[in-house]
Amino acid sequence: MNITPHPDARLSLACFVAATANADEVDALECRLDTAQWATLANFLSPLTVSLGQTVAKKGVSDRSVYLIETGTVSVHYEDEKERLHLAIVGPGSVVGEGGFFSHLPRRATVSAASDGRLWCLSPMRYGELLNRHCAVAHALTMAMGQVMAKRLYHRLRRVAVT
Repeated sequence: MNITPHPDARLSLACFVAATANADEVDALECRLDTAQWATLANFLSPLTVSLGQTVAKKGVSDRSVYLIETGTVSVHYEDEKERLHLAIVGPGSVVGEGGFFSHLPRRATVSAASDGRLWCLSPMRYGELLNRHCAVAHALTMAMGQVMAKRLYHRLRRVAVT
């Protein structure tokens, strides 16, 4: 993976919060945090700038990191047993990687940048720190990611987006 950390890692999540508020996709992240809680969460995330075609997460890799999409889009794709390519496009205000986060299993699909954009990465170690220090924020985020995953699983065309 050739993802570049954003030059100003102390940027706030204001643009991501706005993206979640404006997202109209069925699988938008609906995380109910106040301004102070979003600021707290930002301290545990790593901003990443991605360019078209860059791999964010690779099928088969055991990585539990979660990526919040602020700008741009990502493509979720894999080949099934019949060698057909399945695609889902996930945009601003949503998340990818929640499947591996919850299941502790290898990634089911590859996620690549479908356009230039900015993501926020939450690693398992940083999530553990968030959980220990700010349980209410971690709980709200976990419930929101679980809701995204459940909506994707219920929505047949979005199932592939569970990575």
